[in-house]
Amino acid sequence: MDNKPYVVTGANAGIGKAIATKLAGMGRRVVMVSRDAEKGRIAAEEVRAAAGAGPVELVVGNLNTVADARRLAETIRDRYPSIGCLINNAGVWMTRKVFNADGLETTFMVNHLGPFILTNLLLPALQAGAPARVVNVNAGLYVFGRLDLERTPYGADFGRFFTYCNAKLANLLFTVQMARRLEGTGITVNALHPGVIKTGLATGDATGALGAAIILWKHFMKTPEQGAEAPVWVATEPELEGMTGRFFFLTKEKDILPKGKDPETAARLWEMSAKLSGVGK
Repeated sequence: MDNKPYVVTGANAGIGKAIATKLAGMGRRVVMVSRDAEKGRIAAEEVRAAAGAGPVELVVGNLNTVADARRLAETIRDRYPSIGCLINNAGVWMTRKVFNADGLETTFMVNHLGPFILTNLLLPALQAGAPARVVNVNAGLYVFGRLDLERTPYGADFGRFFTYCNAKLANLLFTVQMARRLEGTGITVNALHPGVIKTGLATGDATGALGAAIILWKHFMKTPEQGAEAPVWVATEPELEGMTGRFFFLTKEKDILPKGKDPETAARLWEMSAKLSGVGK
């Protein structure tokens, strides 16, 4: 049994909870990250009951602000000095413009800058657990991204559809750049599209044409259990050992569009993210 922790963010519901259940059922040691302590406790109990195999542990924290993300990373690093895999699953799809305490738009913060901070600050633990993997749950919608490094972080170009696409494009650029920086360290970094999943993303205050489209769309979506298959495969598949900087559509590797791997844009995004967060310099 692999005793190195598999850290899963956004693990109290949806795909994250399903990922945790599948990993625990495989005998992996799972660390579930939840932003809500009570929901996390209940989810961890349910995962333990469903899996009945690997140990399941809980860490409470979120990626809502720079300070929150740094605090979460420090908590994980203190408890788990050696990590086998970090699955950056937590994400949001905001249908209205919301800013955090740093003045950053929430979709950009949670889907890109939060994972950027968490991954960078957990590098010592990942190095200690090498060979180790970073798995970024992304989306095929990155292809519609039109990331503006001057405007997107601050919501100046906010749109209920394109802001999500922009954040996923930023996350993919981060994946490729982090993979470049970690070549030869024993840590691989890959991203994947898990399919269109029936979760709570983009629900709630989605109205009008977007709300109607989402309701219709959900009839054709996969379950979280189906959506967990690809992230778990990328996190555990032996044949992927040493492969890095790749993008998978489910379990099939797909070429990354030029906008998703442009070295100049990726480097500029990294520099900006490091400046905003104070990590990764």
